[in-house]
Amino acid sequence: MSSHRILRATLAFSLLTHGAILLQSPHLNPFSPPPKEQTIKVRYLKKEELAAKLIPKQLTNSNSGKPFSKLDPFLKLNSKVGTGNKTPPPYIERKNVLKGPKVMLDKPPNFAKPIFTSPDPIAIKKKITLPAIEMAKIDNPSYINYYQIVREKIRRSAYQNYTHSETGEIYISFIISNDGLIKGVRLVDERSSTNDYLRNIALRSVNDAAPFPNFPKELDYPQLSFNIIISFEIE
Repeated sequence: MSSHRILRATLAFSLLTHGAILLQSPHLNPFSPPPKEQTIKVRYLKKEELAAKLIPKQLTNSNSGKPFSKLDPFLKLNSKVGTGNKTPPPYIERKNVLKGPKVMLDKPPNFAKPIFTSPDPIAIKKKITLPAIEMAKIDNPSYINYYQIVREKIRRSAYQNYTHSETGEIYISFIISNDGLIKGVRLVDERSSTNDYLRNIALRSVNDAAPFPNFPKELDYPQLSFNIIISFEIE
């Protein structure tokens, strides 16, 4: 008996719950009033009224409240806008602007004549040579080759030291040790020019060219003597 009572109570609670849910929906509730019908009103506008509504207020004439038509002329601006209360400048003819002293228009400006500087002096081409000395008694090829090396080094040194225009020949005799060092340099007066500048340049060029290469194995000597002539020329 108790089980039948519980089942009835459960069914009754379920029916009440579903009934409350159904009554909350307006479509399922039979006691809710039917929805009101809404009437739709249609109004036909003329072409002029439609154009007036579509044009923004900024494009309408503030005085008349009417939109500008396509046939309206250009806007007329106030003459004082942009210039203030000042009167415009007077009109100036072009010919009056170009007026001026006839001297400036008819004649070119009086520029000072350019001053041309004197051309640079022609560069002097110097020439340094070491004429060959008669070596009939010397037939050793190793000595001759070494002598050529010594002459070339002295010629290059004399070319760098020679900066004046004096010309002449200087005869010099000197001794070179087997390690390439100079032991003595002597100027032969009777065969040399008397120009002091050329004498000093010749002696300095021989000293500046040292040291020279060591003697080759074929020249088995502690020292050897050499004679050269330095010729200073201008082309």
